[in-house]
Parts: sequence; structure tokens; C-alpha cells
Amino acid sequence: MPKRKKALIGTTDFIDLPEFDLINAACKIDTGAQTSTLNCSDVHLHEHNGQEVLSIKLYAPKFGITTQKQYSFSEFRQRKVRSSNGLMEIRYSIKTPVVIFNKTVNTEFTLSFRDKMKFPILLGKRFLKNRFVVDVALKNLNQNFKTQA
Repeated sequence: MPKRKKALIGTTDFIDLPEFDLINAACKIDTGAQTSTLNCSDVHLHEHNGQEVLSIKLYAPKFGITTQKQYSFSEFRQRKVRSSNGLMEIRYSIKTPVVIFNKTVNTEFTLSFRDKMKFPILLGKRFLKNRFVVDVALKNLNQNFKTQA
């Protein structure tokens, strides 16, 4: 079976998250992270019609995300994640589509408050595997692709 050709990606880029109406959201390509991470705030569980629901807000003016909308997910899980400071954390995770290079990829994101970080989104190894080759000398290839299309 022939191998699928992998796209080239740099260290940073801009992606679309259509479920959240986010276009050109800044992200960092993180080959050291297993899972992808999405900045969010006001993460809490509540019950709706007898079912546990996870609610989040993406509000992050530092990153240009100014929506106050609350998003709810009935499908979510908890994951153990080693954070950037080396400590194990338990985080909620959700799946949502990512649009990059004109392709849609359903991606799992752990949820974390990243306001002290430079990027609201990390794309980790599970997202990158079998899809991309990372060239650390490059950046914003998806953004350039979108402007040329």
C-alpha cells in the first residue's frame, strides 16, 4: 500500500475551528506534546436532561478571541496530561473539527487556560502523525496557502 504524502508545516500557523466560528486562530506546532490543547475558560460540568454536560468559554482577548458564547459538549473525556511545568494534570478533552490546508480533521483537544502562553492552541503529535512533516525554519504555511487559494 503506498504511503500517503505528508504536508509540510512550520512551527506556527493559523487554523480554522468551524464549530467555534474561529477563523485564522493562531496555533503553535508542538512535537513535544502528545495531544493538542485549546485555550478555554469557565470550564464546568452541569446536568442537562439527566446527562452530564461539559461547558466552556473560549473568551481570550489577548488572542483576539472575544466571543462570550458558552459551548456545551455531551461527549467529552478526562485525560492525564503532563503540563509544560512537568506536573501531571487531569484535563477534560473534546473532539472538534480543524480546517488546515483545505482539509477537515476531527481532532481531540485537551482544555486548558493558556492566557500566560504565547498561543491559544497547540497542535500535538496525535494531530501531526501521518499527516505532516515539521520544518522548524518555516511558519504560517497554511495561512500562506489560504491567501494564495
